[in-house]
Amino acid sequence: MSDSARVVILGGHGKIALLAAPKLKTAGFAVDSVIRNPDQSADIEAAGANPVVLDIETADTQALADTFAGAQAVVFSAGAGGGNPERTKAVDLEAAKRSVDAAGQAGVKRFVMVSYASASVDLDRVDPESSFYPYVQAKHGADEHLRASGLDFTILGPGGLTLEPSSGKVLVADAAGDLDGQKPADDVRVTSRDLVADVITHVISESAAVRETVNFYDGQTPIAEAIR
Repeated sequence: MSDSARVVILGGHGKIALLAAPKLKTAGFAVDSVIRNPDQSADIEAAGANPVVLDIETADTQALADTFAGAQAVVFSAGAGGGNPERTKAVDLEAAKRSVDAAGQAGVKRFVMVSYASASVDLDRVDPESSFYPYVQAKHGADEHLRASGLDFTILGPGGLTLEPSSGKVLVADAAGDLDGQKPADDVRVTSRDLVADVITHVISESAAVRETVNFYDGQTPIAEAIR
């Protein structure tokens, strides 16, 4: 296995990351999953990945760049999990921005960001008083920073995340996460985490959707057909 075929996943113990690691391994990549808590190492190894203990919330750009050196791609699938505006800003925005900068510094061009479907428009849609607003601000800011970075980015925007198995099929939405210009019903705006893991694997292994944002829900079109 050449070093160039290594993928680094940030937020390695998250549900999506734990699903993506074995898929990436099957696709021929070695996977480094970055975790804050060393107690999670066994879960990472069980998913076929190599645990790397680093707290991205406090790690500086250089420490992140050292972790990324020689990798083929970086996947940002970390998140504070909402609830705490300060931590949301620290992880979903600031750590994400440092990760983007670090990838550039390390010469890793390929960067996949797990965002959510309406991140680009929710600053105007969501009440600033809402508890969800800090998350909107963080994800919007991180995505914008990545788009401006010069990296070969792919921003993935799933809908409401479920624990259903992946169908391997997607429904691609527009830049606002809408379908035919309309906000879809809540039962349509759902995406299996397992499907997100399949899409991460597809866009990295096939160099698909480079410098694109892909908003998607569970659907009827095979991933390889819908996302090129």
